[in-house]
Amino acid sequence: MNSQTKVKGIIALDADGVLLDYHASYAMAWQKAFGTLPAIKDPLAYWPIDRWDVQILTGNELERFRQCFDEEFWSTIPALPGALEACHLLKDAGYHLVCVSALKEVYRLSRLKNIRDHGFPIADVIATEQNDTGVSPKSKALNYLQPVAFVDDYLPYFRGVPADIHMALITREPNGTPNTGDELSNVSSSHLNLLEFAKWWIHCAPDIK
Repeated sequence: MNSQTKVKGIIALDADGVLLDYHASYAMAWQKAFGTLPAIKDPLAYWPIDRWDVQILTGNELERFRQCFDEEFWSTIPALPGALEACHLLKDAGYHLVCVSALKEVYRLSRLKNIRDHGFPIADVIATEQNDTGVSPKSKALNYLQPVAFVDDYLPYFRGVPADIHMALITREPNGTPNTGDELSNVSSSHLNLLEFAKWWIHCAPDIK
């Protein structure tokens, strides 16, 4: 961003499924736990357990797998294609980028390292742990940030988000997606990926405001 560009506001970005390829890291965690990289069962599956040819785990095997979701896991997730370009486009257009992630606070710095290692021009990571309130665990952070736009790939995370924030849904893989139903009417716009959103937003934002 050059010195002539004014900051136009904050854009809040989800991490997994928007910036980062959680599917790929899930498979690598499986390999770490059990020694075999799983094959793809359904490349259009939304959830990793449906995407990869893996079994449902219980007991000791489940605990063994969960232990692989550690600091190393959260600091080494690959970037999604086009996501880095998208963030640079938004940054160069004058927006301040913040990652708002449904993640345990203990892993926040690992996620921040992951994002910075990829070169994302993102100022900070805000970790928002899950809750049982029925509203998005991200709503409190978004109320505080007051971004001009919030981009996520999980429809329930728009619950309780202030209506004056532009809510952009990344639709990505369709099979088994939770991004269906009446709540789609709460979404301001839908996009296949972050790069599509960024190009659309830069072109259309003056007309949205």
